[in-house]
Amino acid sequence: MRPDPPTQMVEVDDGTRLRTWTTGTRGALPPVVLLHGGPGLWDYLGPVAGMVEHLTVVHRFDQRGCGGSDPSGEQTVARHVADIDALRRHWGHEQWVVVGHSFGATLAFRYAVAHRESTAAMGYLSGVGVGDWHTLYTEERRRRMTANQQQRLTQLAARKDRTDSEERELRALSWFTDYADPARGWELAVAKARTEQVINVDANRVLNAETARWSATEILDQARSLTMPCWFVHGARDPRPSSTVARLAAAIPSARLHLIDGAGHEPWCERPDEVRRLLGLLVSASG
Repeated sequence: MRPDPPTQMVEVDDGTRLRTWTTGTRGALPPVVLLHGGPGLWDYLGPVAGMVEHLTVVHRFDQRGCGGSDPSGEQTVARHVADIDALRRHWGHEQWVVVGHSFGATLAFRYAVAHRESTAAMGYLSGVGVGDWHTLYTEERRRRMTANQQQRLTQLAARKDRTDSEERELRALSWFTDYADPARGWELAVAKARTEQVINVDANRVLNAETARWSATEILDQARSLTMPCWFVHGARDPRPSSTVARLAAAIPSARLHLIDGAGHEPWCERPDEVRRLLGLLVSASG
């Protein structure tokens, strides 16, 4: 695994500083910004940046209150969208390609709606689409776990005094069902759980509650207004259903939906060549 480049702390309009990374070289194609998921996690998209940084400049950052960015009690989707555009202005880009993963896909969509003139293209990677995705996700996640794993997850989630080892176990149990191959998924989830980064559970709770209140009708109306290239990339074995993603994509005249066989929620881990190909085509289409 290659080391991360040096970080830069960028201050946005309310004084909050965001930890950022920049790789690649500026060329003829628009730059790319990658938006991590969560909510309440930290940037983990270095491998995705490595897939397109030979084409253009790629920016990543920890969202406010997450990772190495400053704490923030203001957690709304609008505030996060404002942060993304503040970063664009800081780096002096007229337009860029906005690619989000999971909750970051939601941010990418909302950014494209709010800042159409600044969005050369949108990448919606492993998002949740529109409609009731959570019921199907919960059912599929349960099917991928044994009864003992479900019981242990429930026990650990209910406790506030978890040891470091128990916290890692909780994360692994929460994340391993995201992968197409359960054995490989457990290995990846255990490795991911070893980080010392702290999950911002308050941001997770508040932002998930906000998105749960959104009207499907309003979201679809917003989608119909988008005219830039919009690519939806989803693992066919992601426990989050592709049907709700397809519904959102179908509302956008310029959208393309790509389902990746044999891939789960982090398709670059299980089908890296296909993700590399699709992201390269998206970035090239934006120019």
